[in-house]
Amino acid sequence: MDLDTVKERAGPRAFSPADDLPEEYRKAATRMIEFHANSEIMGAYLERPFIRQAPSIDRKLAFSAKVQDEIGHGQLLYRAAESLGVKTREEMLTDLANGDGKFLNCFHYGMTDWVETPMIAFFVDGAAMRRQATLRRTSWEPYAHAMDKVCFEEGFHVKHGEDILRELMTGSRAEQQRTQEAFEEWWPRIIQFFGPTDDKSTHHDFATSVGLKQQSNDDLRNAFLNQYIPKAEKYGLEIPDEPRIRKRDDGTFEVEEDDLDWEEFFAIAKNSYEPGLDQIDGRKAAQEAVEWVRETIDTDATTAGGHAPQAAD
Repeated sequence: MDLDTVKERAGPRAFSPADDLPEEYRKAATRMIEFHANSEIMGAYLERPFIRQAPSIDRKLAFSAKVQDEIGHGQLLYRAAESLGVKTREEMLTDLANGDGKFLNCFHYGMTDWVETPMIAFFVDGAAMRRQATLRRTSWEPYAHAMDKVCFEEGFHVKHGEDILRELMTGSRAEQQRTQEAFEEWWPRIIQFFGPTDDKSTHHDFATSVGLKQQSNDDLRNAFLNQYIPKAEKYGLEIPDEPRIRKRDDGTFEVEEDDLDWEEFFAIAKNSYEPGLDQIDGRKAAQEAVEWVRETIDTDATTAGGHAPQAAD
């Protein structure tokens, strides 16, 4: 199948591993899905320390389940990417550990306080749901199929994050103040979650023309603002003065994009942002720590002469 035919046939779940697809499509889809898979893994590692810091046994259990879900999403997506025949799952995991794999800007920043958890579990996961819901109609069928499960579970994560936010914003004045400060720190990063503006996006036009992507970065960002600014205000959070948010005549919101730090964003995109390097080093250390598990499974498979399950990460 040539590229023109792909563009003519592009539609929801249009292509599967049975199709002979051009290299341009397979590479673009692999880049997109690998980025998504890496982000699930790095998000889980960012949140994992807060299982112990959760203030109650119920929160600990729920947060533990969330982290396990995110790791599972990453593995599911690596399989969807692997089905394109460009890179193996092992190559993608090795690239991530070596700092060559790319992942979402929000997961390059560290977290130190429990009050920051709803910034990820409510706002970032809410932003992710805006994007992932559209990807259930992506043209690579294994990716769309994975999104069915991911969206189902992310819906619970967002509700859990919203419940933590509600608890904090109805808690002590100190908790409310710390949560507001965390919101002001994370808010610009969350708005940048959707990537560069449409005029600066390198991959948008091609991804849209072959059906991999369904909505532009700007459209998704504006939809998120319209949905989540009222939710933030509902729980008593004050929207920071910067970046400036404009309210249109029709009542919808848009951000003054020049107020956002795009220089920092593009440093992050190249894995050149200094605090983010600690996150990558942490991932590499975690992968090396379970090397013995992979070796044991590989040895068992060789001894048995049969097939063995893939090692966990």
